[in-house]
Amino acid sequence: MAKKRIEFMDTSFRDGFQSVFGARVATKDFLPALEAAVEAGTTHFEAGGGARFQSLFFYCNESAFDMMDAFRKTVGPEANLQTLARGINVVALNQQPRDMIDLHAKMFKKHGITTIRNFDALNDLRNLRYSGERITAAGLHHQIVITIMDLPPGCEGAHRAEDYTKLLHDILDSDIPFDSISFKDSTGTAHPRKIYDTIKAARKIVPADMVLHLHTHDTAGIGINQYMAAIEAGINRIDLAMSPVSGGTAQPDILTMWHAMKGTDYTLDIDPLKYVKAQEVFEDAMKDYFIPPESRMVSPLIPFSPMPGGALTANTMMMRDTGTLHLYPQVIKEMEEVIRLGGFGTSVTPVSQFYFQQAYLNATQGRWKKLNPQYGNMVLGYFGKTPVPPDPEIVKLASEQLNKPVFDGDPLDIFEDGRPAAEKKLQEHGLPINDENVFIVSSCESKGIDFLQGKAKENIRRKSVEEAKTQKAKVSVPTSPPAAMGPRDYTITVDGKAYQVHVAEGGATPVVQTASPAPTTQPAPTPTPSTSSQVVEAPTPGNILRLEVKVGDQVSENQTLLIMEAMKMESEVKSPTTGKISELYVSTGDTVSYTHLRAHETEADLVCRLLLEK
Repeated sequence: MAKKRIEFMDTSFRDGFQSVFGARVATKDFLPALEAAVEAGTTHFEAGGGARFQSLFFYCNESAFDMMDAFRKTVGPEANLQTLARGINVVALNQQPRDMIDLHAKMFKKHGITTIRNFDALNDLRNLRYSGERITAAGLHHQIVITIMDLPPGCEGAHRAEDYTKLLHDILDSDIPFDSISFKDSTGTAHPRKIYDTIKAARKIVPADMVLHLHTHDTAGIGINQYMAAIEAGINRIDLAMSPVSGGTAQPDILTMWHAMKGTDYTLDIDPLKYVKAQEVFEDAMKDYFIPPESRMVSPLIPFSPMPGGALTANTMMMRDTGTLHLYPQVIKEMEEVIRLGGFGTSVTPVSQFYFQQAYLNATQGRWKKLNPQYGNMVLGYFGKTPVPPDPEIVKLASEQLNKPVFDGDPLDIFEDGRPAAEKKLQEHGLPINDENVFIVSSCESKGIDFLQGKAKENIRRKSVEEAKTQKAKVSVPTSPPAAMGPRDYTITVDGKAYQVHVAEGGATPVVQTASPAPTTQPAPTPTPSTSSQVVEAPTPGNILRLEVKVGDQVSENQTLLIMEAMKMESEVKSPTTGKISELYVSTGDTVSYTHLRAHETEADLVCRLLLEK
């Protein structure tokens, strides 16, 4: 009997890059490996979207649209190129208005994409309806997604096989247009039996010719087991990757999966030797890229605190940048509490970032002393409806800290069209107004403007660059004696007494004479905060994205003072009171390690200081 062929999508050049390199890979570097994969026989690639959209503008100093064009040119016209979209966030980290959701689909179609996988971390179908309609209207294949994971031990009430089956029934009963269905486990934690039960139930209720697709990561070490369970249950297609971006935080390896199918009724139907060659080309292409050791590891603790493989390395890369990597284990431990009380949204972008940032705050400032604004907005309903209601005390805390009510409406109804504001920004900066630029500014905001103005810089961790920095920092030791110096005089102070020292030409014995006692130098006084001073801590370490105020500005309570970017998210730092800005100690582009915003209130004035550790 002929074996059943299992299809696969090669995620090496999108999720692989994100999971291993924090999405920071230049197009010119990977194109030889892409050519080798085509020669090996791959016809379905993940080619962009997700973090690989913004990261190209933020870290690679290149356009994601140019990358997609190069990708299509390399693979030819027949290959299926797929991207990842986050429902109403599309490829941004914040929700987008309707016109930008529509423009996203049109632009990705224009730049060579065939399929868009469309997911919502909360599994709120309202967030998939409009985005799905626009994907379909643009002539793209819409792959609708059910996001899955395992809950930490002791948590229950969501993410069971029956919950996914009910959601699938809701999708089938809805008017959302779609062409295939994907189950997306970004954490790699859904246990194999649940995978089997979920896919088995899905196969019974969807049309016989409907493609079912499973995505996972190998972070918890069970990716191959998940796939084998799904194959036995009737899955059509799985996601795989090539070395050096397979396994660990990324997808299971193509050759490993081929090996696991030996002796079964299933096959990938590939020539393994061709993929050995393709992987050799890929490894050579990436040889200068720094591979974080945590991306290669299997972590048995991930099921206790589910962290997506694609977010794990992005977070650790940024923690390296801000000098806080030593806090990572403690933050991971705090994620269980954050997930348990937050309503069980699936740990995938952007919710995984909300979880991580709140876990960071809990680890550094004490549990629930301060809420990350985005986590607070999620529990209040501004991103949609969570699978179960969040803890009432956390909801109350969020409402108090953010000064916002609970919201139970459609998140899309909050936003006005985005094109007028984007065109205004382009016009203000003297930049061309076209669809690509409008979408770049809408999804990348000020960093999009920086890129279009030629101000963006490459920030890719290359081994050669790191080695050059290390070499430059080394103190050089002279190989020959220094040239003789002429006579010189010094004043040396010891215990408050000054001594005149004369050194003769050629280095003869110095002549020392006592001089009058030197005045004692007192350090400059350090400003002391008034007793009414307040401390407002920035949500996380990160980069100062932009300042919203300048010295001399009058500000009101809760007015935004600056925007920080940390862990792929933007956070506002707000004024704790009404007053006047007297001093600012940071500039746009500064990296903040441990940051405090101090407000010294003296009568009518507000003195703001952002203390910076570099």
